[in-house]
Formats: sequence, C-alpha cells, structure tokens
Amino acid sequence: MEEVRETSAWVARNSSHVTIDSSGLEKVVETMKESIPKVEWDYEGIHYFDNGPLTVQYLFVLDALNFCFWPDKDLNYDHLAKGLKEALLNDHSAFDADRLQKYTGPQLRELLKWPRSLPLEEERVRLLHEVGFELERSFEGKASKLVESCGKSAVKLVALVTRHFPGFRDHSMYKGHQVFLYKRAQIFAADLWGAFKGQGYGEFNDIGSITMFADYIVPAVLQQLGVLKYSSTLANAIQASSEIGAGTEEEVELRACSIFAVEKMRELLSIKCGKQVGWNSLNMLVC
Repeated sequence: MEEVRETSAWVARNSSHVTIDSSGLEKVVETMKESIPKVEWDYEGIHYFDNGPLTVQYLFVLDALNFCFWPDKDLNYDHLAKGLKEALLNDHSAFDADRLQKYTGPQLRELLKWPRSLPLEEERVRLLHEVGFELERSFEGKASKLVESCGKSAVKLVALVTRHFPGFRDHSMYKGHQVFLYKRAQIFAADLWGAFKGQGYGEFNDIGSITMFADYIVPAVLQQLGVLKYSSTLANAIQASSEIGAGTEEEVELRACSIFAVEKMRELLSIKCGKQVGWNSLNMLVC
C-alpha cells in the first residue's frame, strides 16, 4: 500500500488539473474531529452473509464487478450487491468457478434482474470469466482459499489478488510514472474485514495499511467540501457530464489526489484526536 500512497503523493505534487486546498482540508478536519463515526458493514440489507466460504466467494464476485455505474442513472452499487445476493440465495452454486467462466452478458443481466445492458457489460463478463478461471486454476475454485493463503495480511491479500487477477490491477501511467490505485483489490480486503468483523476470513493484522478507495464519487464529495479544486477545463467537462476517459491525466489526478487528500485528513485527525483514525471511518464520511 506504500506504492499507492507514494505514487498518489507524486501525482498530487505534479497535478495539472486538480489541486488540494490546504485551508479547505483543515476546515473539514476541524468539522469532523468531534464526530468520527463507528462504521458497521451492512449485511442484513443488501449483502449476502452466511459467516462462511460462500460469503467470501460472493464478496470476490461483487468486488470484481464493482465499477462504472455511469451513465445509467438508475443503476448503483446497491442494485449490484442485492442482485448478486438474491441470485446466490436462489442458487448456492451460482458463483461456482466453473459457472463464472461461462456467463454471458444476457445471463448476467438475468442474474441481476436488470432490464437492459449494463455499463461496460462485456468487460464485466470478461472479469467473471477471469475470476472463475484463475480461482479454479490456483485456488481450488474458492476465493476462501485465496484469503487463507494471505496469512492474515491485507497487504499480502491485495498483492495476491493483483498478481493472479489482471482485472484488479488498477494502475496507470501518468507523466512517465506508474501510479498504483488498487481500488477494488483493497475493497475486497476491507469488505472481508467489515463483513466478518475482523474475525475468521476477515482477520487481518495490518488492516490499517489500506487506503481509501479511489472512485469517481469521492472526488465529487471532496470538491463539494472544498478540499479539491478543479481547473476550469476539468470543471466544465464535469459540468457537461462529459466522459473523462480511464487513464487520462484528469482521471488519474482525480483519483490519486483523492487518496492523497484523505491520507492527509487521516494524519491531521489522528494528531487532533490523539489516536489513530481508521480508513473505514473516513471512507464513510466522504462517501
């Protein structure tokens, strides 16, 4: 995770389109320091949970598909999580490794009970195939075996996921430098920790190493809070709902500067509160 922190800091120092407003960051920290919430993972509503290996399989499939709900204004993460939960409740073999390798776009839609094509549907199907194939090849078809092999280390789990599953290798080239973000691989570790309440499959001795999860929602919240400032060109593009392509300078800056800003908020809050502030509380506050 130090690669994520270091490369995100490099982007923040060299950013052309996104800047971090130190005074805005300080104001947000002052507001937050008296009300840092205790975050609980929700499995009674939208998530599947049975306290066993099937939950791990569910979370890995969920996090493989957890990206890009834009521009379908009716689709969001809750639809994905709940749809996969209901599919698993109806058929406990729905996420078996051999079946993951065979899903088609229409079958995925049917699984989720979604009436039209999903954003980046072909890529989502490709990722299901990749997950099923590599789980079968290297982990006896079970995401729980993947987790067991990490030795209770969230950092090692992220490394294993990104090594074995190319679809989780969330990194980009930016001004000649490689930048590591690893959003969904980190979310998988965090979801396990939250779902299992730090026990069993969710027990990690270094969970504090996880950074915030750099998506396209957090930058919008940080901008509204006065932490991030955009160039006029970027602001106009966002206002016009124009697509900001993956891997572009603007996209990398939005995500990397968000990580750097939240890390700075975490540091300041820890100083002001006299105790370590977890990534999970900050993620809840900015999401």
